[in-house]
Amino acid sequence: MARRIREDASITRNHILDAAVECFSEQGVSQTTLDAIAQKAGVTRGAIYWHFEDKVDLFSAMIERLVCPLRIDKTERLRLMRENPLGFIHAATNKFLEKFTHDPNFCRVFEIFLHKCEYVGELAAIRHKYLEERESENHIDIILQAFTLAQKKGQIGMALTPHQATIALISLTDGMIFNWTKSKRQMFPMESYSTIILDAFFDMLQAGAKHP
Repeated sequence: MARRIREDASITRNHILDAAVECFSEQGVSQTTLDAIAQKAGVTRGAIYWHFEDKVDLFSAMIERLVCPLRIDKTERLRLMRENPLGFIHAATNKFLEKFTHDPNFCRVFEIFLHKCEYVGELAAIRHKYLEERESENHIDIILQAFTLAQKKGQIGMALTPHQATIALISLTDGMIFNWTKSKRQMFPMESYSTIILDAFFDMLQAGAKHP
């Protein structure tokens, strides 16, 4: 019985989060009320407060549901990086960008985060938190570790330092994501362009490599 209650609570929580994504996407975060989310989800306002402290907590939980391909089991990640660091980071980046074309909810959350939220007050603190996480071991450090290993293994040349390669890759992917979502997915076909652009970037890194 207790297990069933937990499962039902989890289903309701995710249903509320799905409704919040729809409301935030349609109206923007600042203009969306908890009443609107409750109505969209078909629950009471009290049900929302059972799962979330307020709209800021709900917004934070919405972002927490995103799963980055870099954030896999650490043991598995280290194994893949030891075997083929350049291949690992190339595949993970491709997988991350593929989610934008194959996972509509994933894309919509990024659209909300990038274009449909005024980051003032408590929401500014949330944005700062997630930007800080980009600099944690779960993001920048993982990419930097992969490029450092790749250069030591002779997989990439010396034209860029591992840190420069890391910044270049992040700028490249962030730029595609920002402009594609800002243009309502009309500026370019993400699925085909991202693959071509990433392949060209990684080919450039391998120029002058000892063991391409």
